[in-house]
Amino acid sequence: MTRFWFSRVGASLLVTWTIALPGMAAEKGKMPAEPKHAVVKPGVQRLGGPGPWNAYLYKEKSGRVCYLAGGPQKSEPPRFKRKLPAAMVTHRPQENVANVVSFVEGYPLKDGSTASLDIDGTHFELFTKGDTAWSRTSDLDKTIVEAMAKGRQAILKATPQKGPPTSDSYSLSGFAQTLALIDKACGIKR
Repeated sequence: MTRFWFSRVGASLLVTWTIALPGMAAEKGKMPAEPKHAVVKPGVQRLGGPGPWNAYLYKEKSGRVCYLAGGPQKSEPPRFKRKLPAAMVTHRPQENVANVVSFVEGYPLKDGSTASLDIDGTHFELFTKGDTAWSRTSDLDKTIVEAMAKGRQAILKATPQKGPPTSDSYSLSGFAQTLALIDKACGIKR
C-alpha cells in the first residue's frame, strides 16, 4: 500500500525541521549531537534525546504529532551541494498512524528512483518523491523502526536528479531512547 498522505506528513515535518533547527549545520560532513542555537517554532516542544537524535511534539488541528529527527555522521560525496539531510520517524495517533519512516535528502531525487536503506546488513528498498525517501507500507515502517532501535548504523543510498549518487551514514546510538520519548508522548505501545 502506497502512502497516500506522504506529501502532507513530509511537508509538515520538513517545515518543522527547518524552522525548529536552523542553527544545525553539517560541520566537516558531521552532524552536531545537539542543535546549536536552536530556535523552536511556537508550539513545537523539544522532548530531548541523546546523541544525534532529538524528539519533538507539536499539535495540529488533527491532533498530536510526535517525531524524532537526526542527521548523518557522514555524507558522500562530501562536497555535494544540498540542504542538510535528515532521518525521521513520525507518529500521528489521532490518525492511527505510527512509525512513519522518512529520509529527507536535501536535493531533488531522480524521478522513479528508489533509495536503498541498509541497517547493519539488512536491506530495505524505499520509494522516492521530491526530496524524500519513504517505505511503501506501515508494516515495513514498523520493521525498519525496530531494526533502527536495535541497530548500530543505517546507511541510505539515493540518486539525485543531477549529480552522483549519495550515501548518508547515520549512527543509531541513542535512537531507541529517543523513540521511547515520542512513543510516550503520543501513547504508542511497543
